[in-house]
Amino acid sequence: MHAATAPSAPRHHRVSTLKPRLIARAVCAALLGLPLLIGAGGSLAQSAAVETSRSYAVPAGPLAGALVSLAAQAGIQLSVDAGLTANLHSPGVQGIHTVDAALASALAGTGLEAIRRGGNEYTLRKLPPRAAGETTLATVTVAATATNPAVTEDSASYTTPQMATATKLALSMRETPQSVTVVTRQRMDDAAALTLSDVLRNTPGLNVSNADGPGRTSFSARGFDIDNVMYDGLPSRYQGWVVGTVPNMAMYDRVEVVRGATGLITGSGNPSAAVNVVRKRPTADTRLSFTARAGSWDNYQGEVDASGPLNAAGTLRGRVVGSFQEASTFRDDEKYRHGLFYGVLEADLGERTTLTLGASYQDDYTNHFWGGLPLTADGRHMNLPRSTNPSNDWERKNQYLSTLFGDLVHRLDNGWTLRLAASQSWQDAVFLGTYIYRNAATDVLGHSAWRGDYDEDQATYDAFASGPFQLFGREHELAFGTSRRQVDMRTQNYSGGGIISAGIDLWNWDNGSVAEPDFVPTTTSRNVTTQDGLYLTTRLNLADPLKLILGARLDWYDYDNRNGSGDYSVTRNLTRYGGIVYDLDHQHSLYASYTDIFQPQTNKDIDGKILEPIQGENYELGIKGEYFGGSLNASAAVFQIEQTNRAKLLTDQGPCPTYPGTSCYEAAGLVRSKGVELELQGALSPNWQIAAGYTYVSAKYVRDADESNEGKNFTTDSPHSVFKLSTLYRLGGALQAWRVGGSLYRQSRIYNDGTLPDGTAFRVEQKGYTLADLVVGYRVDKQLDLQLNVNNLFDRKYYKAVGYDTRWGSTDTYGDPRSFMLTARYSFF
Repeated sequence: MHAATAPSAPRHHRVSTLKPRLIARAVCAALLGLPLLIGAGGSLAQSAAVETSRSYAVPAGPLAGALVSLAAQAGIQLSVDAGLTANLHSPGVQGIHTVDAALASALAGTGLEAIRRGGNEYTLRKLPPRAAGETTLATVTVAATATNPAVTEDSASYTTPQMATATKLALSMRETPQSVTVVTRQRMDDAAALTLSDVLRNTPGLNVSNADGPGRTSFSARGFDIDNVMYDGLPSRYQGWVVGTVPNMAMYDRVEVVRGATGLITGSGNPSAAVNVVRKRPTADTRLSFTARAGSWDNYQGEVDASGPLNAAGTLRGRVVGSFQEASTFRDDEKYRHGLFYGVLEADLGERTTLTLGASYQDDYTNHFWGGLPLTADGRHMNLPRSTNPSNDWERKNQYLSTLFGDLVHRLDNGWTLRLAASQSWQDAVFLGTYIYRNAATDVLGHSAWRGDYDEDQATYDAFASGPFQLFGREHELAFGTSRRQVDMRTQNYSGGGIISAGIDLWNWDNGSVAEPDFVPTTTSRNVTTQDGLYLTTRLNLADPLKLILGARLDWYDYDNRNGSGDYSVTRNLTRYGGIVYDLDHQHSLYASYTDIFQPQTNKDIDGKILEPIQGENYELGIKGEYFGGSLNASAAVFQIEQTNRAKLLTDQGPCPTYPGTSCYEAAGLVRSKGVELELQGALSPNWQIAAGYTYVSAKYVRDADESNEGKNFTTDSPHSVFKLSTLYRLGGALQAWRVGGSLYRQSRIYNDGTLPDGTAFRVEQKGYTLADLVVGYRVDKQLDLQLNVNNLFDRKYYKAVGYDTRWGSTDTYGDPRSFMLTARYSFF
């Protein structure tokens, strides 16, 4: 958990600045192009998805498994009666085909055929008897450019055949020597996951925490905070307890997660995980869909998504996404609002060159974000009703995030690819809130108020090349490049906060009874953080079953305090990456890997020098399985993380020239995290998708500045063990329009230890609990789809965050009670 007092805060909020206006205008221009998009592509809409050819690699084998693999690679929904495929064999599919041709090849000699029901949905049936003398034509293979195999939209799958987040190399999950997860568009839709918090809450190995307040969401993995979120592979700083914006998932195709130290791709950070959200891109066929959602507590959301070619040749394509949500919650008078506009253009500048330019604008609001519920004076839960909202009616958290991005990709004849990518974002935020404070002398509750305005600008640039090369008679892969990141943070502080009320009764609370303080702007602060890096990765094909991945990165890190002293820098920090993968057979691989990452720190030693950066080193061993041609992925891993060089207070401060004013430290602290991760994701059959994972993590202090911490848990408000399961089954036969599924979440206890004013120790905890969700869907016809989600089906009452002090920093936060969400999606094309 982080300090309950808010970080020092930015100058006046600039809602009307020029940059957000430019973004809004860009998006509006894209929206105005919607009629052109539909007009240009409408004539192609009905057949484009079916006629588009792509590369298939479906091995011969049992028909059921072949159909699972083909459906995932084709991006179609295939309804299959298990009785039809029993004991049948498929010759497989290789090469470039249309969807219909690929299905015909896979079903050759089986006596079955696939019938298109509309859109990307197919069903299987027995071939009708042929008339006497009737002959059939051979399948024709058509050459065409293959689509991006990593895209999950329309795949109806819970996995993907390829990802590049871990190393910059396009590898399958089995080929990647780290624990990885991909949350697909289908999985997000099935769970009605609208934000990144919703997605990561059901992602194995990741923890979503509200320990800093109901509206201050942070993420962690393997015991450490996640402090970077990547957008299309470009890292961006994320601090959920400060000014981090949680991405709205309406504009994203998938979320790729790599657990452990990921310094090779992010530069600085914690040895936790890299979370990469990948944007939707324009489609080759015309599409237009409207989605409406209605749920518990007046939760209403609408979404429009339009995509397709903008010229007859299809060399210019566009996409626009708009989303708006307004809702109350189970807490009294709590409200939130989320708005999103996204526009992107994709142009083929030639047969081998593609330019992408896009813009987005996200607007988030809530009137309750900081303080949770207080503990009793003796350190227990107050057990207030779940509907209790301790905030005031004038509190608010506004965040406005505008982003411009682009990339240029050129594909060479020799298989090499060159990519230039850039992103610029401008975030403005107003935080105005309170938390509950308990006067230790009088045992009276009151509000402590605070306001801060933030202005955070982030710029990221990346240029790299990747491709094959020949050495010693074998083909290998190489990627190298350079990157630059800059974060410019401005903070406006205010006076007028502090204790503003006393004697409040939360059992009978009136949120309009306390007047808003007169906040007056005072000081401002500004700091600029810049990172420049060079990186290289290679995948060496040592033998047919043996691959070695090596990587290195050099970083130059600079922190510039524009208001005074405190500048520091790191020069030529070396990050290392090593992984080896051995194929046991055509389905299973063993792997071992070492990865690291660095985090600069500000404490000084006795010579007045900044301590060396904290180093996070990740050691991992595992086995991975790939089934049905990659449609089902499984993994098991054990890991150990050593976070070294942590600042440790010198026992003898005698030689410290700045003591007692400022103590001296040494880079000797150590935290060790170790655990196990098990995961299964993908298709068990053509109609059955599953994503399941179990994680056990134990992170402890080995050496620390506070010697009393040594041997204790590094974090106690994250569970040691978590099991997560999501699944969906599409019925067959007369019920083929229906689908049913759900999710299961089980975690161990969380707790915090504290001390009462008289020195008595206390512990507050939430014991382990299990949650169950349900989803039922019905496709009315090829255009209209209905879905009902029921979350916390059995209405389990639990705390998703627990408090840690009886006087201040109240963060007892209830989890959501049972809720319902009805979704209707209408697709015109």
